[in-house]
Amino acid sequence: MTDLSGFSAKHIVLGVTGGIAAYKACELARAMMRVGAEVQVVMTPAATAFVGPMTFQALTGRPVRIELLDPTAEAGMGHIELARWADLVVIAPCTANTLATLATGRADDLLTTVWLATPAPRCLAPAMNQQMWSDPTVTEHLQTLSHRGAHVLGPDSGIQACGDIGPGRLLEVPDLLDRLAAILSRGPLSGRHLVITAGPTHEPIDPVRYLGNRASGKMGYALASAAAQLGARVTLVSGPTALDCPRGVTRVAIETAMDMDRACQSLIEAATIDCFIGAAAVSDMRPAQVAPDKLKKGHDDLSHLTLVENPDIIEGIAQHPKRPTLVVGFAAETQAMLANAAAKRTRKQLDWICANDVSNGQVFGQETNCLHCLTADGQTTFGPGIKSDIARDLLLAIAIQLSVLKDTSCT
Repeated sequence: MTDLSGFSAKHIVLGVTGGIAAYKACELARAMMRVGAEVQVVMTPAATAFVGPMTFQALTGRPVRIELLDPTAEAGMGHIELARWADLVVIAPCTANTLATLATGRADDLLTTVWLATPAPRCLAPAMNQQMWSDPTVTEHLQTLSHRGAHVLGPDSGIQACGDIGPGRLLEVPDLLDRLAAILSRGPLSGRHLVITAGPTHEPIDPVRYLGNRASGKMGYALASAAAQLGARVTLVSGPTALDCPRGVTRVAIETAMDMDRACQSLIEAATIDCFIGAAAVSDMRPAQVAPDKLKKGHDDLSHLTLVENPDIIEGIAQHPKRPTLVVGFAAETQAMLANAAAKRTRKQLDWICANDVSNGQVFGQETNCLHCLTADGQTTFGPGIKSDIARDLLLAIAIQLSVLKDTSCT
């Protein structure tokens, strides 16, 4: 049986074009939802003559997108956002007319615009009359699209709706699901193991109080989600947050910096880690003594606490004998951001460091961020933008770097 776990938490744009096989797209949408995918249907106007948009909305829980110039969606560049959102774009069924449009690079409706704009893998499942399928022009269009990197799924052969017998039938849904699963398993981080830390740490003073910080964990969780969507095996070591664990991610819940250090050291010892991303806001200090009972105002001395330093988790990872291939740190700064981050990268022997400005209440708990990634080769800025988009862009850069490092090690 084919492993369909790769669909979990994936964002899939399902394009439906105007052919009789459009009814099978309903079954495909439902099947992908059942194995954990999030599905956004985009229909061509012609497709609505065969299946009503409300059917797909009921199956996916999302309003169907049809119009390119939708005033509400386009206020935020909706077609571009949709293209970036997708982990996979599949057009099923794909008619001869849509093949011609895609092959010539036209973008005159929402579906073809998303096709051209997306960085995600693109698949098409042709469905047409057998005589149309055998036409040399159709063959030429398919060869053009395949040469550009599109995955062509099918068609099948058999009795067609018009009564003809021959090739041109849309693949059956189980076959489509198997082939799409194989494509998803080849994500840019497929076969990689990433460990990501996220959130704050809480350093107890007594059973009630603790030392902490304002980190929400949103950036680290966005990174974990993006890494899983790109095919990685992800372990998320998380301090206390109110966030749900992303689909396809293994979470190790911790409270203190010492807990996080032990968890990370254990993971490094147990398995080969391709990339370690230290996005957590780890408390630098902890109380030397934890009171066994709640300290009482007026009865206990609360005027000062004796503090000791916590271990530097990411520095320990970077200097570990089983050091991951790539170690990426984070630097939340309120002044001299780039200078402080660069010094930290050198001092801790990190490969990359992502600096952000957290002065005046920025970033912590917010939906947006801007990362300045410093490496030995220079600086790249991701954002400003929403954290999920920035996370995906950073992970794509990490995927490229891991491939470069692998190729270098093999030469």
